[in-house]
Amino acid sequence: MEVNNSLNIGVQGFQQATERASQAAHEIATQNVSDAKVESTNPDDLVRSLVDLKQAEIDAKANAKVIETASDVLGSILDVKA
Repeated sequence: MEVNNSLNIGVQGFQQATERASQAAHEIATQNVSDAKVESTNPDDLVRSLVDLKQAEIDAKANAKVIETASDVLGSILDVKA
């Protein structure tokens, strides 16, 4: 059934987004920022991790919407058949 496939795709996408968010958050948390005057970290790495985190958030929201829509459609199908 198409709805079931959409639900699975949404769940897989959401799981991947949360994994990417966890990885980006870990990279941000482990950045060495001991003194603002000393550039002990590569700012490009921090920016890249922040962008990855934001992108993972957007992906998770989009996949959550796919899951919600598939669930609504499935509920409507069940209501029609009942």
